[in-house]
Amino acid sequence: MSNNNILKGVILVGLGATSYGMLATFVKLAYHDTGITGLPFTPAEVISSQFAIGIAVLLLINAFKKKKADAPKASRKDIWQLLLTGTSTGLTSIFYYMAVKYIPVSIGIVLLMQTVWMGVLLEMILDKKRPSAMKIVAVLVVLAGTALATNLIANADSLDWRGVVLGLLAAASFTTTMFTSNRIAIGLSSSLRSLYMLLGGAFVIVFFVLATQHTPYNYDIFYKWGVFVAVFGTIIPPMLLNSGFPKTGIGLGSIVSALELPVSVTMAWLLLHEKVSGLQWFGIVLILFAIVMMNVNFGKRGR
Repeated sequence: MSNNNILKGVILVGLGATSYGMLATFVKLAYHDTGITGLPFTPAEVISSQFAIGIAVLLLINAFKKKKADAPKASRKDIWQLLLTGTSTGLTSIFYYMAVKYIPVSIGIVLLMQTVWMGVLLEMILDKKRPSAMKIVAVLVVLAGTALATNLIANADSLDWRGVVLGLLAAASFTTTMFTSNRIAIGLSSSLRSLYMLLGGAFVIVFFVLATQHTPYNYDIFYKWGVFVAVFGTIIPPMLLNSGFPKTGIGLGSIVSALELPVSVTMAWLLLHEKVSGLQWFGIVLILFAIVMMNVNFGKRGR
């Protein structure tokens, strides 16, 4: 693979990760805003608008691609598998958006990054693959970095346990999404796979909205914040990451995608004025180091 292709892949993955990193800040800003009813926007309104706009845009993209004769078509099995996988995508959004309602974005993203060790655990259970010594060390580094990045000792009494539990549930759900989506219908285009996964997620979102939306629905969420969260959460990132990863490879792509963590914390610091101490930044660096350590190891073994 040429260096130009690798560089192009790095840029695509980096932009996709950066886009994801901005998402939680926009969600938090939406919670601070009010709609036409005079009430603050709810998680149900933010999530439903994101998925509705995302599905509409992807329908248009796929309708355009259908005109190409060589476009691969999804089998019934592919569709059902992608829809089922998409339910975990919907759950990730629900858990994560609810989490940042109770805890700072800078802590929420750190909890979401627990996918690093959860992925190792899931791989060990499902593939019956014993983790290497490097993976075990990396997991320990991630846990140490998490304790520092969340300022666990100082915040033990002040952190809302609901946000912490929801953040960990979001990480578990996201781990499931990543693990399964890399194995299902990989021959289809990224836009078509994203569409079916969003439709599967929408099924879960409908039940969430019906169960939690007890006030009149603020329809102006669609043009106020829905566009932002849809673009940065369901449209741009999946397409950029799916286009970039084949060019970078899993190892390098995973390292570059870790940009989501510092971008999310920096956005929260700049726009939400969340306080992030030097100790927390050191914890974030430790988590990033663990991700690099794990994936560089994979690259060496692959070669």
